[in-house]
Amino acid sequence: MMHSKRNMFVLIIIAVLVVLGSLWGPEVIAGYQDESFLNQVKEIQTERSGEGYRYIMSSNEKLYLLAKCLISQSQPESDRNAAIYQNNLNYEELSGTYAFVVNKQGPSEQEITEADIYEACNNQLKEMQNLGILPDAVKEVTDSAYDAVLYSAIDVLEPRNNVSVWKVSLSTDKKNADKSGRMLDAYVDAQTGKIYEIYVRTNTTWDEMDKDQMINAWATDLELPAPTPYESENPLLENTPYFAKYRIGEGDANTVVTWGFYEGINELYLKISR
Repeated sequence: MMHSKRNMFVLIIIAVLVVLGSLWGPEVIAGYQDESFLNQVKEIQTERSGEGYRYIMSSNEKLYLLAKCLISQSQPESDRNAAIYQNNLNYEELSGTYAFVVNKQGPSEQEITEADIYEACNNQLKEMQNLGILPDAVKEVTDSAYDAVLYSAIDVLEPRNNVSVWKVSLSTDKKNADKSGRMLDAYVDAQTGKIYEIYVRTNTTWDEMDKDQMINAWATDLELPAPTPYESENPLLENTPYFAKYRIGEGDANTVVTWGFYEGINELYLKISR
């Protein structure tokens, strides 16, 4: 009888301990676990796909993308911009493989602002003259005589591949302005300030220019692969008989660059795959 009562008492004690353990056990265990993590610095490697990361394109990739985007323009810029843009860039509204559109979001922190683009353009013009890329002095560009618009050249299928460029143009309000020695248009890299395309009036004739030296100096300045002559020079490709074509890059990612000259108005141009 005494043995039976003792067993009953033990069972009651065990039952009470089980109940108490179920009530307070998890909280106690969690407390110990917290103490092992809190107030301690631990290094954990995580995958952060795309967060805070911007794909950096090489100079040759940027040149190729810009050329493709300029070629793909099938509408006048004003019409295309009106059709694609409202307030901000919307990739879903872009059609085709490449798009060249006004960047209404404005330059990023790493890009040249509208207030600084004219100075940046003048600095590059001087650099191009010093390197022998441009044959003679070019008058400075100013915000009073020129317009600057920021564009985005975008690979629609891979939007991380994009290039921002400023198009700096002699203002259309200056219809009767003396264009001698002036830059008329230029596409300027919004990050580096380097000029991809340029149209300029010059006093130097086509025969006086060393086209090979000019294109090699330009490619070196932009950190591009060495240009090679473009053999299939179809006279119908240009509106002037005075031009020299070069290919930059290899394989599928190559760009045709053209030096050309309009005699009479003495306009020299450097353009990419147009």
